[in-house]
Amino acid sequence: MTDDKPHHLGHRQRLRERFMNGGASSMPDYELLEMILFQALPRGDTKPLAKQLIAAFGSLADVLSAPPERLAEVKGVGDGIIATLKLFREAGLRMTRAEALNKPVLSSWSAVLDYCQAAMAYEKREQFRILFLDRKNTLIADEVQQTGTVDHTPVYPREVAKRALALDATAVILVHNHPSGDPNPSRADIEMTKQVVAAAGALGIVVHDHLVIGRGTHASFKSLGLL
Repeated sequence: MTDDKPHHLGHRQRLRERFMNGGASSMPDYELLEMILFQALPRGDTKPLAKQLIAAFGSLADVLSAPPERLAEVKGVGDGIIATLKLFREAGLRMTRAEALNKPVLSSWSAVLDYCQAAMAYEKREQFRILFLDRKNTLIADEVQQTGTVDHTPVYPREVAKRALALDATAVILVHNHPSGDPNPSRADIEMTKQVVAAAGALGIVVHDHLVIGRGTHASFKSLGLL
């Protein structure tokens, strides 16, 4: 008598048990993605699709950060799956952002870096983000000011200073990403930073740092002696 049961029966339960019993850190990206896909696909084997997505985009973080239109190009990915992936990404971003909120930024620097990495490292285009701080160096606003191309974002120093005044901010941290993954500042980055520092300084606003975010790494203008 042959066993006609689908091979994946019990697989979901075994994955859940491994995850709940402390094995999450050792699970490869595709297995975590399988579990995320459980939410959108209540039946069937999610492993092939999980592996297909990892192969297409590179990592779990890349999958969660991929544009919806790119995700839709993968066979088997519909609106429900895209919504689920974006839900998990947004939840992760809010969690990392909460770690940086309502605390003096300069004393919770690792939380700020974690948030910037989660928010920007896997973006396919450059973004220019500003963290606005009050007199106690507590984060009061976090805004993406501009989105550009794969290697350039237009930045308007006067607009940065104007927005800081409107928010009653006394200091800012500039942040932008390099989609190439290499966080080394370019000459254009250095020149732009000088212009922002001059515009902000004229209004009594301090630029604490300019962070360039790469994949799993970053560069700090302050640490590099550029600020």
